[in-house]
Amino acid sequence: MKQYEAVIMVMEGKGGYATLGSLNQEVLKIKECKWKTKTPFASIRRIVQDERFFFKIRPGLWALKTHKDKLPPEILAVKSVPKTKQEEYTHTYYQGLLVEIGNLKEYHTFVPNQDKNNSYLGKKLCEISTVQNIYRFSYDHILKRAKTVDVIWFNERYMPARLFEVEHSTTIQNSLIKFVEMQDFDTSFQIVADNVRKREFESKLTLEAFRPIQRRTRFLSYEEVSDWHSKTYEITTLEKNLF
Repeated sequence: MKQYEAVIMVMEGKGGYATLGSLNQEVLKIKECKWKTKTPFASIRRIVQDERFFFKIRPGLWALKTHKDKLPPEILAVKSVPKTKQEEYTHTYYQGLLVEIGNLKEYHTFVPNQDKNNSYLGKKLCEISTVQNIYRFSYDHILKRAKTVDVIWFNERYMPARLFEVEHSTTIQNSLIKFVEMQDFDTSFQIVADNVRKREFESKLTLEAFRPIQRRTRFLSYEEVSDWHSKTYEITTLEKNLF
């Protein structure tokens, strides 16, 4: 079996689409395909860019051209899908990537109740996140605000280690206010958005009200989250093969 055929086989098994991260995990398991290279993950990245067979949906997500008209709307929304619904699909996609990264890094992962039933790559977010009810790590008024954060990674002591807010079209300032509420915890804060919003983020963060969290808050572009997702799968796959 040729290498590109192995990639096609994995995608077909996933409904005609897959993240680069999941391809890194699954393609090398196909015994009929031999990868006589020291850089198989680079080969997979090259293969999915072959326009004869594949096309890119969004950062880190690829699909088969033969399935283009069969993909569900949350994967590839048609023009008739309302803009608000398309924004929800994008928001959920990056939440899902962050949850999967957290799971691979052995954190406990949480998404808010209002998002749990949103569809991510054929599953609901509640099916991939590991914390269904937020840990009671603090006072009720702090928990009330924490429950609305898009993704939280909890450490082995059930304390919040990382908070992520995905800002596709909503106000970055509101997310920074949430982070301020959590300033007394040993927690890092991330705003995830399109790279065109980075200047807006930097401008808001310089406001005096956000001084307590300035050194712990950073901006992650969609592309950076996608790369982080695929690289985390690469490392995990390598570690399993080594140990």
